[in-house]
Amino acid sequence: MLTLQSESHMLSKSCQYALRAVVYIAEESSTTQLVGAQQMAESLQIPKHFLSKILQQLSRNKLISSTKGPNGGFYLSRENEQVTIDRIIEVIDGPGLFTACVLGLPSCSSAHPCPLHEQAVGYRDGLYHKLKNLTIRELTLVTRLEKKESSTPK
Repeated sequence: MLTLQSESHMLSKSCQYALRAVVYIAEESSTTQLVGAQQMAESLQIPKHFLSKILQQLSRNKLISSTKGPNGGFYLSRENEQVTIDRIIEVIDGPGLFTACVLGLPSCSSAHPCPLHEQAVGYRDGLYHKLKNLTIRELTLVTRLEKKESSTPK
């Protein structure tokens, strides 16, 4: 009997961690209260070394802000809060999520479509449009509202 061991995810593990880290920074930091990589790694249960590389990549691309030194850490500036979610995905995973063939065929296009092209394009374009119009600030407001609603006694 054949058993499949791997799980299939739309986003890479790095991208999932990046999105979780950005939301964590948005919720836990301010320009005067920075979040350290160690604290974040422990809270999010992400290996610190792996998370540090992701944070460097996000910072290098100006998607999050950082301050170096013994009291350093990560935070979101007003400009960072306006970054859209599609930018985070493109920086970590590349633009392929929004352009690649769902079957992984190299020559799939409107001119030479794969069997799932027509169905996938609408879904992919819809997802891209939603993520291109969703900022870090908006995503954080949604997650805060969901947490508040789930913790409110009914």
